Amino acid sequence: MRVEQQPAFVLHARPYRETSLLIECLTRDHGRIGVVARGVRKERARLQRAQLEPFQRVELDLLMRGELATLRAAEPSGAVLRLVGDAGLAGLYLNELVVRLTGRQDPNPELFALYELALQRMAAREPLAWTLRRFERDMLDALGYALQLDADALDGEPLDPAATYFYDPESGAMPGRAGDPRAIRGADLLALAQDMAPDTAGLASLRRMMRQVIAFHLGGGELRAWRVLR
Repeated sequence: MRVEQQPAFVLHARPYRETSLLIECLTRDHGRIGVVARGVRKERARLQRAQLEPFQRVELDLLMRGELATLRAAEPSGAVLRLVGDAGLAGLYLNELVVRLTGRQDPNPELFALYELALQRMAAREPLAWTLRRFERDMLDALGYALQLDADALDGEPLDPAATYFYDPESGAMPGRAGDPRAIRGADLLALAQDMAPDTAGLASLRRMMRQVIAFHLGGGELRAWRVLR
């Protein structure tokens, strides 16, 4: 099947055979796909490797056949997003998160739009920690793992902003106690639910919580980017 001018972002690339690349792409209409870019590592390649840089929206012409597609053409699309320093590291974290939590060829246009929005926020120098927490929340929702952030998982009552909880990935917010390493304030869970940035302590608690939730959905695994971002 031929696919033309498919909006996409390159998530990861690695050498493949002598002159090619094997790239993972997030596409708008086909989800995450593996693509063989033949000959792009040649000195005089028709299609240059620079056209396949991360964080740049591209339009791809593909030949879809089996698990891997073959790249026929790639053209930049839209404004170039400059992610430097910590924003660049955060972008690589997003890429690894998408690769690890999604299956190939599982269409999810909502996730594509969320990913693009997160890159735009980082390029605009919006607060990185809050941008990442929003993307994690929304990505889990788009994948069918929505967080329950406004009600007590035991009795269904609204969360108390002044109370202490911990978040169980399978059940939701549970009553907790101060001093527990998993402890998080009700106010911080509600802030994430209402899309209102909490204070610095709240962001740190949400980061710990989201890592626990993501690790659960990875089957107890860990992302390499977490070690870098420490």
